Amino acid sequence: MRPKTAFVCFAAVLCWSVVAHAQQWSGIIAPSRAIDWSQAGVQGGIPTLTVVCATLNPGATAAQINSAIASCPSGQVVFLNAGTYTLNAGLMFNGKSNVVLRGAGPDQTLLSFTGAANCLVGATDVCITNGRGVYPLNPGQTANWTAGYAKGTTSITLSHTTGLAVGDVLVLDQLDDSDTDTGNIWVCSTIDVCSSEADSGIRRPNRSQSQVVVVTGISGTTVTFRAPGLYMPNWRSSQSPGAWWDSVHTVSRVGIEDLSLDHSGSPQVSGIQVTGARDWWVRNVRSIFAKRAAVWMYGATRGTIRDSYLFGTLVGESQSYGIETDIASDLLVENNIFQRVAIPMVTGESVTGSVYGYNFAVDDYYVSGGNTSWMQGCCYQHSSGISMHLFEGNVGPGLTADQIHGTSNMGTAFRNRFTGLEPGKVQQTDAVHVYSYNRYFNIIGNVLGTSGFHTNYEGFPSSATTPGPSLGASTSIYMLGWSGNERKYSTMVNDLLVRATMMRWGNYDTLSGAARWQSSEVPSDVTPFGNPVPSSQILPSSFYLSAKPAWFGGVPWPPIGPDVTGGNMPAVGGHAHKIPAQLCFENVMGGVFGSSVLNFNAANCYASAPPSAPPATPSGLTIN
Repeated sequence: MRPKTAFVCFAAVLCWSVVAHAQQWSGIIAPSRAIDWSQAGVQGGIPTLTVVCATLNPGATAAQINSAIASCPSGQVVFLNAGTYTLNAGLMFNGKSNVVLRGAGPDQTLLSFTGAANCLVGATDVCITNGRGVYPLNPGQTANWTAGYAKGTTSITLSHTTGLAVGDVLVLDQLDDSDTDTGNIWVCSTIDVCSSEADSGIRRPNRSQSQVVVVTGISGTTVTFRAPGLYMPNWRSSQSPGAWWDSVHTVSRVGIEDLSLDHSGSPQVSGIQVTGARDWWVRNVRSIFAKRAAVWMYGATRGTIRDSYLFGTLVGESQSYGIETDIASDLLVENNIFQRVAIPMVTGESVTGSVYGYNFAVDDYYVSGGNTSWMQGCCYQHSSGISMHLFEGNVGPGLTADQIHGTSNMGTAFRNRFTGLEPGKVQQTDAVHVYSYNRYFNIIGNVLGTSGFHTNYEGFPSSATTPGPSLGASTSIYMLGWSGNERKYSTMVNDLLVRATMMRWGNYDTLSGAARWQSSEVPSDVTPFGNPVPSSQILPSSFYLSAKPAWFGGVPWPPIGPDVTGGNMPAVGGHAHKIPAQLCFENVMGGVFGSSVLNFNAANCYASAPPSAPPATPSGLTIN
């Protein structure tokens, strides 16, 4: 039976389908600690556009491509034939909606950049923007948020709605907590109190917690947005909640597909930058040597990045990311390959409600002052205001939540294979490493550790002032609640609430050699936001997918977890199968740890990947 579907439209501007279904995590995670993750990414899925407005050939300039984008009618495609395009400037979707830039495939169409475009946050090679960008230090409009704070609320009251329209991005925020630990959710970014490097200064001052929503209705000063509504349970009037939005309306339905982007010769900061946008996507793209991030979102929501291959960063140290998010929500990063990227999937400043599903990360290359021994996790929470993310089905070194820029809360890891080790690494080699003040995490149904290497189940402080762990090799499955990593901060203390508030259920680890279903690892006695002990050891296949996706092909579903048998990953008791992205990297691309950049096309790897070819109904002009 198909789920009941309601179609919702407002002012003939914005329309989508809402599928009603029970939460897959129901009965395992308490409702205060999770959200409906099935809504992440492009609303309604990535559309397939079939009409070409312009076809360009190698030799076309950046100016010609930009002109084609600017003049392309809504719902059509700018198509780049096979070949190499040397571009001395960046590409701009400047205030442009409903247009796709598509190549003949990432193994056929190569854009080699020698110049960049100015976008909101520095230079970039591809800029998707509403024309001004959603910038908190100079917002177009600000308002007080005067009513409607409960988790799940879809209707709020603002002091005014001047210039706000249905379909626009709206940013909600509130003041941080004080510098005194609250003892539960603590939103804080003060240096040497709850962070080692303080706030990065890219959001409204002292307002770390935010959520980016898309307006679905306006009636006077009442603004509505779609379910699942507000994510966090700690919105409250005492923190002076507010809202802000840009003076230029949001762009939407912009896609980058089926091409390679070589950033190595460009003065860019990021490969692709997205701001002031909703419902946008990057699909079947090979990104080579972006400087800071292959894709950087700042003031954007409901983006999908999938079926892509992201290789390398020019720095290979801090601020060297695959996907970077700031002031963003509801991102879907799915079925990608990250190779030689220092931190593949990092949740940055004030981001919430995103899904990172079934990605493969290998050789998380990190160099600090010549030291190559420090292991970076593939999946990171890296700042204050981060909440309600789901990491599911990923294969990589591990999950890390640091406190470099402050505290985060309520992250969930489900059915991942985290090894806790990479070749040559001897520091921070832990499968799950959650630093102080990152609380209410849910670690469920994962396969953790490396047999023969990890000799300790967990490391945690016995008091706020317990000296930190050894700076040498770490051989624990879990490290929980320590105040620092390779450096020591005299005014920061350990946090016993990291472990006390963490929900662990059904994780298989290589040290125990079995799945752990222990009530002592469920925070049932924590107030508030505790989690009852589940009544069953049965886990759903996914926390965000309703069925096995077609692109999994013949790979077993679910691929990873304590209930999986006959898996093809070594030394984990048969509880993990290689996911499609890993099989693509190893079997189709011929990749191994330490490989240089490889050839790639999703059409060669995944059962349902769309063919990399021009649509069947071309029209418009051809530019040679």
